[in-house]
Amino acid sequence: MTLVKSLYAGIASVSFALAALPAVAAEDNVKIVASFSILGDMVEEVVGDLATVTTIVGPDADAHVYQPSVADAKAVAQADIIFVNGLGFETWSETLIAESGTDATVYVATDGITPVTVEGKIDPHAWNSLSNGMIYVTNVADVMTEAMPEHAEEIAANAAAYIAQLEALDAETKTKLAGLPANRRTVVTAHDAFGYLADAYGLTFLAPVGIDTEAEPSAKDLAVLIDQLKADGAAALFVENITSPTLIQQISDETGIVIGGRLFSDALSERGSPATSYLAMFQHNLNTLLSALGNATAS
Repeated sequence: MTLVKSLYAGIASVSFALAALPAVAAEDNVKIVASFSILGDMVEEVVGDLATVTTIVGPDADAHVYQPSVADAKAVAQADIIFVNGLGFETWSETLIAESGTDATVYVATDGITPVTVEGKIDPHAWNSLSNGMIYVTNVADVMTEAMPEHAEEIAANAAAYIAQLEALDAETKTKLAGLPANRRTVVTAHDAFGYLADAYGLTFLAPVGIDTEAEPSAKDLAVLIDQLKADGAAALFVENITSPTLIQQISDETGIVIGGRLFSDALSERGSPATSYLAMFQHNLNTLLSALGNATAS
């Protein structure tokens, strides 16, 4: 995949100028809105009990096709700080923020991340590389330190502890995936959500749908992918938590490639499922990949 050097924020109104954000009084209950569940979890890890975090697109929901509600508009209107992913991920966010009348400052959590492109389009799923996840966390911590300087030490400690966990999981992921043979490194998912994981950890992901789940593959494109898989093979197919398994099942039926499990791509899971946090989601995806691809080191 081609690396592009310029950062595309996704919505023109978003700023990451920390000087624009006034410090919030210590007695105030700081209200933060995060655009989707994975980002919301990162923010909660950084702020702990210091602020209230509301997430717009919740667990197992698809941010690509989300339609904001009246309750979402109210939460945005009352927010002090808003975090979005950017990179074109939340196509609905600019309208929601503008029409809410909010006075909140909006920040792009992917600021400083070099995006990858998929078929000429910027891939917004940057969190699927743990090194990028650390940049998200650093950006959130910088914003919150500026907003709540009286809690700077606690925010820094929270962020440092969290980044240490991400670093450890990143090292584990690199070590375990490095053990896969060349013929077990190509997989198929429902949509192109794992470009950053592919680049970071040396895998190849194919998909019948591009980076946006709202699109549908043409019969010709699907036939081309199926013919490619029949000719070249793939180690496994994976369904996703936010998309219908129908296409993956069809590909499995026509190619004989087994479905290796479910990956969490754009959203965390509901309580009781294995991906209720960013760390848990990544660990689940790693173990699911390793189990399906035949690596005995999965834990």
